[in-house]
Amino acid sequence: MDYGKFKYESAVKARESRKNQTQTIVKEIKLRPKIDPHDYGTKKGHVERFLKAGDKVKVTIMFRGREQSRPELGFRLLQRLAEDVDDLGFVESQAKQDGRNMIMVLGPHRKKTEAAKPAPGKPAGQVPTPRGEAAPAPTDA
Repeated sequence: MDYGKFKYESAVKARESRKNQTQTIVKEIKLRPKIDPHDYGTKKGHVERFLKAGDKVKVTIMFRGREQSRPELGFRLLQRLAEDVDDLGFVESQAKQDGRNMIMVLGPHRKKTEAAKPAPGKPAGQVPTPRGEAAPAPTDA
């Protein structure tokens, strides 16, 4: 086999494999333990937007001064955020204290549920026939 041809084919394969890969982007949201309810709602909206776009979200809670003696406040806040965005994503790594910060990573749910749904405009209980008209679904009677 010609070496030039082999080299070209391996370059084509490498290009194809790179094209099919997806880059995982990690977005970061920073919170404080004593966050206002409206500010929490705004930050939660940002997290939802990132998860809908398919990005991972790193949620960081920054503790200052005496707040460091109450890590359970930050833990509760992270748990509440995880429950609020449960329909869009899941907790990839649990909340853990890292010096003055507490970190948790959320990942988006995969798109398996959309494949299971029937196509729009077609009733779920009917099977298409060769001519395109809908026939009743088979039963196991």
